[in-house]
Amino acid sequence: MKDKFHNYILNLQDTITSTLEKIDGTASFKEDVWERSEGGGGRTRVIENGSVFEKGGVNISAVHGNLPKTMQAHFNVSEASFYACGLSLVLHPKNPNAPTVHANWRYFELYDSQGNIADQWFGGGLDLTPYYIVEEDAIHFHKTCKTVCDRHESDFYTKFKARCDDYFWNSHREEARGIGGLFFDYLKAEQRSMEGWFSFVTDVADHFLDAYIPIIEKRKNTPYNDTQRNWQEIRRGRYVEFNLVHDKGTLFGLKTNGRIESILMSLPPQVQWRYDFKVEENSPEADLINILKHPKDWV
Repeated sequence: MKDKFHNYILNLQDTITSTLEKIDGTASFKEDVWERSEGGGGRTRVIENGSVFEKGGVNISAVHGNLPKTMQAHFNVSEASFYACGLSLVLHPKNPNAPTVHANWRYFELYDSQGNIADQWFGGGLDLTPYYIVEEDAIHFHKTCKTVCDRHESDFYTKFKARCDDYFWNSHREEARGIGGLFFDYLKAEQRSMEGWFSFVTDVADHFLDAYIPIIEKRKNTPYNDTQRNWQEIRRGRYVEFNLVHDKGTLFGLKTNGRIESILMSLPPQVQWRYDFKVEENSPEADLINILKHPKDWV
């Protein structure tokens, strides 16, 4: 399974980056192939200063080794080793009318002292972080997610959408990071076969471009002003806060001596933190905050 999923994400990375380069039309992805001294490595691809994407990354990694003490406590195991592979992407468009998007699909194996698989699971999802609410975009993104989920189980969309709303929650701000999507973790064999989970996770991943590309195509050339750009940079600050304070993937990477440049690839290039910033009542900015404080059912 680990080889099968690793081969899948290698091909998926190629498909996604080639599509995004065509949309940007100016910038190309820079590739870094790296190795991890404890075992494994990855292929990081980053795009910067493009016509459409101010910064973005589409990274894959496959790492293995002894589980650090801090992570042993997290997984409630003693001496153990692990294997983890996955694809993670974040795209920060230049235009504030175009939303930031994040996605991740991963597979994990945990081994006992004899090298036998003690546990294995899939995780991942995709979520949208707009700076201005455009209802048709939000509905399209969530409808795409629901259509994929419904092919596998009738309750998957409702369940994984709720988990996404719960997970991407900036509790110190009492607001969501964005308008959600899907989030799932610890998809194990006791719930359905690992082949069944592989089919579901790859189906979700295969439709990422269907969920996001129509939105970016519509919004990438929308006129904007300095006020909107400032608002985008302020909201990007909230994105940074979530990734550095709450995100489990960032934590896992840092605790397992992950590659810092790849881990922090998700951070936007231009960000503002304004002291005690308040939005005007009944403004488009206030509409966004209202949605983020009260997650909505878009489908």
